[in-house]
Amino acid sequence: MAKPNYSFEKKQRELAKKKKQDEKLAKKQAARDPGQADDAPPAGSDSSGGGR
Repeated sequence: MAKPNYSFEKKQRELAKKKKQDEKLAKKQAARDPGQADDAPPAGSDSSGGGR
């Protein structure tokens, strides 16, 4: 029988915890700053058709 890889399991738990924290932080920031949308296009890429 294979030996359990506790290091891998610990890393997976830590990654899941960090992901959950990041999601919580993003949710808090979105609630605090409702004017700024996360899916807004970057400032450098405007689609005003100014090129040609």
